[in-house]
Amino acid sequence: MFRSFMLKNLRFFYIVFICFIPCTIYALETVQVVVLPFEINAPDGREYLKEQLPRVISSYLKQEGAVVLDPGIQADASWKDDLKNAGGIRKFGIERGADYVIWGSLTRIGNIISIDSRMISTMDNSLPFVFFAEGKGIENLSITVKELVRKFSLKLFTRERVAEIVIKGNKRIESDAVKRIIKTKQGDVFLARSLSEDMKAVYKMGYFEDIRIESEESPNGKIITFNLKEKPTIRRINFSGNKLYDDNEISGSLTIKTGSVVNIFTIQNNISRIESLYKEKNYHNVKAAYKIIPVDNNQADIEFTIDEGEKIRIKKIDFIGNNSYTSKELKKVMKSSEKGFWSWLTSSGELNREDLEQDAARLTAWYQNNGYIEARIGDPELEFKDNWIYITIKIVEGSRYKVGQVSIKGDIIKSEKELFDKLEISSQEYYNREILRTDILKLSDIYSDEGYAYVDIIPGIKTNPGTLTVDLTYEIKKGRKVYFEAIQISGNTKTREKVIRRQLAVYEKGLYSGSLLKRSVRNLHRLDYFEDVKVNTSKGSDDDQMILKIGLAEKPTGTFSFGGGYSSTENLFAMASITQRNLFGLGQILQLKAEVGGTSTRFTTSFTEPWLFDIPLTAGFDLYNWERDYDTYDKDSIGGAVRFGYPVYDYTTAYLTYRYDIGNIENITDDASKEVKDLEGENITSSIAATLRYDSRDKVFSPTEGSNHSISIEYAGIGGNIGFTKYLGEVGHYFPLFWGTVGFARAKAGYVRENSGKTLPDYEKFYMGGINTLRGFDWRDISLRDEDDIRVGGYKFVQFNAEYLFPLIKEAGVTGVIFFDTGNVFGRSDDIQWNELRESAGGGIRWYSPMGPIRIEYGFVLDREDGEEGGRWEFAMGNTF
Repeated sequence: MFRSFMLKNLRFFYIVFICFIPCTIYALETVQVVVLPFEINAPDGREYLKEQLPRVISSYLKQEGAVVLDPGIQADASWKDDLKNAGGIRKFGIERGADYVIWGSLTRIGNIISIDSRMISTMDNSLPFVFFAEGKGIENLSITVKELVRKFSLKLFTRERVAEIVIKGNKRIESDAVKRIIKTKQGDVFLARSLSEDMKAVYKMGYFEDIRIESEESPNGKIITFNLKEKPTIRRINFSGNKLYDDNEISGSLTIKTGSVVNIFTIQNNISRIESLYKEKNYHNVKAAYKIIPVDNNQADIEFTIDEGEKIRIKKIDFIGNNSYTSKELKKVMKSSEKGFWSWLTSSGELNREDLEQDAARLTAWYQNNGYIEARIGDPELEFKDNWIYITIKIVEGSRYKVGQVSIKGDIIKSEKELFDKLEISSQEYYNREILRTDILKLSDIYSDEGYAYVDIIPGIKTNPGTLTVDLTYEIKKGRKVYFEAIQISGNTKTREKVIRRQLAVYEKGLYSGSLLKRSVRNLHRLDYFEDVKVNTSKGSDDDQMILKIGLAEKPTGTFSFGGGYSSTENLFAMASITQRNLFGLGQILQLKAEVGGTSTRFTTSFTEPWLFDIPLTAGFDLYNWERDYDTYDKDSIGGAVRFGYPVYDYTTAYLTYRYDIGNIENITDDASKEVKDLEGENITSSIAATLRYDSRDKVFSPTEGSNHSISIEYAGIGGNIGFTKYLGEVGHYFPLFWGTVGFARAKAGYVRENSGKTLPDYEKFYMGGINTLRGFDWRDISLRDEDDIRVGGYKFVQFNAEYLFPLIKEAGVTGVIFFDTGNVFGRSDDIQWNELRESAGGGIRWYSPMGPIRIEYGFVLDREDGEEGGRWEFAMGNTF
């Protein structure tokens, strides 16, 4: 069985050798060889190997380029008698015209196969060459035979092996790194062609400027030496001629650095980088060059010389094909502009390719928003001439189309009248692409609020060239109602999930609503617990199921601060506080605060639970000790308050607060009013206040849209000697404008009256002036005068503030403000005289800094009276406003 298996395997290897081994024939001298039968020392397959082994050897020799002659041996073994020594074998080869004769034996011991062979030359009387090859396993016989034939070839064709590879001249680059690139290895056949390829590979490393290969004979073969000359490294990179950019700015844009190898191609690439850097600033005539300055230790300095040229600007913007609008009108639509007189200040005339590409889209939108539905705008063509840029834009206006018939088709879930009332396009005279898109969003919002999250609204546009009208059809495919299969919340490492879920206006298993989802995101932002809120939706287990994924990035909600500042009401002040706005991740607020200022000292402890009994019932308390220095007296108060709040409508919360205050009036000056002097000593205020507040601002700090309205009534006199009824009302609205700017308008009014049998203290009356009322006036500077011409508080007041807020450094939260304030206080029996309102205007900067909000504003008094200042700075820092 083993013999059969071995014979089959040998046949297989034999066929593979003959058919698949590449026939690489080298152009060498012709060598004629005779291969004699090998003696086989193996337990099985002896006869087969005796016959086949010479054939396989002969086949390999032919592939190497030898001519193998037929030995002409008879079947019997009598020929062995004539070949018992080297002389007989040499004679045998000469008789058959052979240059060499090969013979030997194969021995198999266990799994080891060894082949001992000899080769004798017939051209001289030299001793036979001895060759040996050994392999493991019959399956590796082909490899063993091939290795043996390679050894024959080295002698037959006078080929030499590579005895050693030597790397010289390299200092920085390790020899092993070079040898890894070289394909020729120790022990390989010496081939000049392979060394040529190795030379190219070493050059490609980019580290050497010269490579020479030398060979030297040795007893073991050729010694190949690669003589290398390394390229110098960059010691320093210098720049000259640069004025627009400093050296650091230019080097920061380059890919070459000090210590890297000097590479001409890399340097040329960086020349292009420098020129591109200047062209971004419209220095299109810039020219850059370089010098390589050799220095010691195989180093070099690279000097880039820059001829910046003049900054070129847009000289002219021409339009071709505009008949309906003048070039002046179209230029106003574009962000790119021609150089103007104030270009040094406004940067007019500078070329920004991204803006220019967008200008083509802006012009297209302009035309299509004015009825030119077929308008086409070509790509702007630029011409650079001397120090100017000339831009030409080709326009195909087409005809102007009016709005024709407007219809709604498809899945209509509400009355057509109700849907048409939401559309603006029907009231337009001419076709307007922007309004068309807005109408699609409005219809989508209507359907999404009914659960159709995947509603598809396709606008059908049919132009009527004959009447120059366009008929519009809103085709609605509502799809299926979608429900929230699951709401997955991630990223909240501290805030408990129930605190997050109670801010969501959508619920698991509930119907999808686009407006409620937006409301949920706004609610999460208003918590001010998270740096980022990301909302993603994906398909659920069925077409009518949706997975809502809310990803949160929490930010610190606990702070310990110790610092100080200055405000126009307190002058210098110091403050220390410990605040946690998300206590234990439950959304509770705890604050311990101490403030010591020029006019007051206050210690406060407050706590708020936003969801008492797991319902949206806000509850909290405040405890305080407040010493305040008024102009004519001092007030030392100890008190506290208990408060509750409950949402009663959308964005609307009702609050109820009970306050108890024990105030001691002392240090009354001689110029104090009679009312103040009557209050000397202890005064007790026990009051209850009801407030209704509507707050839809998108953020608590620096809002950009939304409203903040409130109305409150406070009744004091539930015990104690202080008794009054105070009414306060306020309306405020933030509205986004353009370019990220925001408008803010606020109106505020109040009225207070004394309760029967009680006292209305001066400190509960109304004064105005200062950073939170009318800026430009001193704190409490707007007041009434009693019969002794002493300042006293008013019984009524009105206040109006208008602000325009614009981003200065958006990333840092720095905002500029321009404002107008007006208002006044009035007596008990006085009517509000609108012509007596005091006025101020000004501007400033606000920054929501890491240590709290900062305001720096200057107000001008517009209706200055005798003895009044014309204006003043208002400054506040920390949590004092």
